[in-house]
Amino acid sequence: MSRLLRASILLLVLASCGGGNFSAPRDLESACAIVAERPQYYRAMKATERRWGIPVHVQMATIHQESKFIGNAKTPHKWALGVIPMGRQSSAYGYSQALDATWEEYQQEEGGRSARRDRIEDATDFMGWYMHGSNQRLGISKSDAESQYLAYHEGRTGFANQSYLSKPWLVSVASKVGARSEMYRQQLQYCRR
Repeated sequence: MSRLLRASILLLVLASCGGGNFSAPRDLESACAIVAERPQYYRAMKATERRWGIPVHVQMATIHQESKFIGNAKTPHKWALGVIPMGRQSSAYGYSQALDATWEEYQQEEGGRSARRDRIEDATDFMGWYMHGSNQRLGISKSDAESQYLAYHEGRTGFANQSYLSKPWLVSVASKVGARSEMYRQQLQYCRR
């Protein structure tokens, strides 16, 4: 076998082992379309629902808001003078947009060191863990997507201090998350699985 052929085969094998499909599903307005296109998402969310009690539609609405189902989503860069990149706005990454410190806390308590923010199973489990904690510590219903989102975005201390009240834009976003959660809930009732 020639060196060129061996190198080509090796390159093809390495490329097929690449980072995975991080693109968004085609139709984010339809829970059924998301489930049909990415059945692994639904399996991951059902496992999280069984483990933590967070409904699939709440998880879906939160992931939609945080990353639009893009597995390697990152926050935008900060710019100095409009042209000099100064790093990212935060350490949020992946489907769940988990911050480094919160992710590390999750890894220590539940996920293990091998958990990754760009793997849907780990991202949904993280969200379940966090939202379950918000239910236990703050009394937020596990099916209240709007309040769960506010606690997710502001942190539990921020939610308890009602920091979101000084952020009308965030209250509006949380309301949209709640509406999307209800839309997904209704759609999921009629999906063919």
